[in-house]
Amino acid sequence: MWKYAMLLLLSLGVSNIGGWVYLIALNLIVLQETGSPLAVGLLYIIAPIAALLTNTWSGSLIDRANTRRLMIVLDVIRAVLIIIIPLLPSVVYIYFFVLLINLANAISAPASAVYITKLIPKENRQRFNALRGFIHSSGTMLGPAIAGILFYVGSPYMAIYLNGVALLLSAAFLLLLPVVDAPIERAKSTRRFEQIQADIKTVVSYCKRSVYVFYVYGLFVFVTVFMTAIDSLEASFAKLELMLSDAEYGFLLSFFGIGIIVGSLINVRFAKSLKVETLIGYGTVMTAVAYVTLYVATDQVVAIIGVTLIGFFVTFLNTGYLTFYQNAVPTSLMGRFMSLFGFLEALAIILFTVIFGVMAHAIGIRLVGLVGSVLFFTVGLVAIHVTKRKKRHSGVRNDESIDYE
Repeated sequence: MWKYAMLLLLSLGVSNIGGWVYLIALNLIVLQETGSPLAVGLLYIIAPIAALLTNTWSGSLIDRANTRRLMIVLDVIRAVLIIIIPLLPSVVYIYFFVLLINLANAISAPASAVYITKLIPKENRQRFNALRGFIHSSGTMLGPAIAGILFYVGSPYMAIYLNGVALLLSAAFLLLLPVVDAPIERAKSTRRFEQIQADIKTVVSYCKRSVYVFYVYGLFVFVTVFMTAIDSLEASFAKLELMLSDAEYGFLLSFFGIGIIVGSLINVRFAKSLKVETLIGYGTVMTAVAYVTLYVATDQVVAIIGVTLIGFFVTFLNTGYLTFYQNAVPTSLMGRFMSLFGFLEALAIILFTVIFGVMAHAIGIRLVGLVGSVLFFTVGLVAIHVTKRKKRHSGVRNDESIDYE
């Protein structure tokens, strides 16, 4: 099993490093073409827009597809689209291709989650998720470093091409992995809209029966929304409140990566002794405390402590929630479950990010960051309460004998 797990981690790691190189290079290309920070900022709302466009129907596709084949096809599609970007004549075309790439990303993320859950046995999932967090954190540090080297010896366009190659390499690793999906009979209805309606009703019905799962995953959605909205203020806070230079801001972010690496290694080492409920509840609270530490900072030293703690504790939070839904949600329903919640999450991210941005402009970045962090802390307290009062929910755990078609 671990041979396949390592191949899958290698595929995810290569793709993640390439993604960082691509993101940094894309920012520079758009800034170079337009000279506008706003134009760069628009890149960051494309991902939630893509999620809104796909998440109503992608879950239906994922739960009825060969997930390994789907992941490979999506990697190849993204690679081709990325390789074409340097050849595009204007920024408008770049935005369009970035949207297409993010549409593929929005399908690939839940598809890989379903594949991981089917491939990795339940008893090994927490350790795998911790290793995945370590790989992701390594990409967070290696990606920008590789991008910097490529910019020095070449150009952002060379970095874009490298990401295309990385995705093709990721697809090659996936080819070495087994097919884990049982043959699934196609839905009787040939009308796509009717099928989507039926799938939404299936997910809602499951949530009504599995209230505990609904509450905990709903908390994860809130956590993701608050973290994204608060993070959107981070660069402005560092530059305008702490008066950090570009180099100092880059130095600050490196401590975030260090925190993630240390936290991920501890998660891997103590995977068998750390309970999922503890990771969820206390991981959420301590991550919120770390955000408060950052936004009360008046100098670089305290900011470094805050950023390091965010990276450290977020690994516990992510490992807990990932392991929870892998163990709790039936794999035959997981794609539709994640896609429906992902749609709601994308709506909330756009709404809260805009609200936080407007409020930061009106009343100050520090105050809004602190208010968001305190609200985040409240979600953490709720998470502790919910997980401590855990009851056996009436839902089914990965029971393929139940028909979720």
